[in-house]
Amino acid sequence: MCKRISPRTRTGRPRSAEADTAILDATRAALVELGWSKLTMGDVASRAGVAKTTLYRRWASKNELVVDAVAVLFDELELPDLGSLKADIENVVLQFAALLQRPETKTALMAVVAESTRDEPLRERIRTSIVDRQKRLVLEGRQRAQERGELPDDRDPGAVGSTDDLIFDVIAGAVVHRALVSAEPVDEAWVQRFTALLIGGLGAAAAAS
Repeated sequence: MCKRISPRTRTGRPRSAEADTAILDATRAALVELGWSKLTMGDVASRAGVAKTTLYRRWASKNELVVDAVAVLFDELELPDLGSLKADIENVVLQFAALLQRPETKTALMAVVAESTRDEPLRERIRTSIVDRQKRLVLEGRQRAQERGELPDDRDPGAVGSTDDLIFDVIAGAVVHRALVSAEPVDEAWVQRFTALLIGGLGAAAAAS
């Protein structure tokens, strides 16, 4: 008969949320100050006030650490119910644009994206830790709009995932390009024009699916 192990008899030290936060904060600060090429695990450990072995128990490489430091920032994005699809989209796009203007987000995101062009595992980690997690906003917003009657129900449930991917790509691609590549303002006027174009396209795509 197996003896059940009580919480008191388990070995090992539990992972500290405070240490994780300190490490991720230190990673973003180091990126802004030093850039990708000069950033080291040792520097991050020193800034966070932890042993380097503590970092390596959590993250196997600098790539993984930086992606998670970025992912935490994107997890701050929310989609409050503002009563209409238009208002919901405008709100989250403005949130996204403001996030991209923060030095720690801009530096970290551009660094990992550039590095991922020659590192497939890093590209996959970006996809799973950032992109896939943020698609929740698209799913939530589209379902809410369908419940309000602003968008038709999906005719083909099997195509829902592909539609969500496309919507995410359009929004993320446009905002990142505008804010970080073209370095143009993502202000309320631009967001209103972009949202009008997006909603028109969404209606046509949903009706055809």
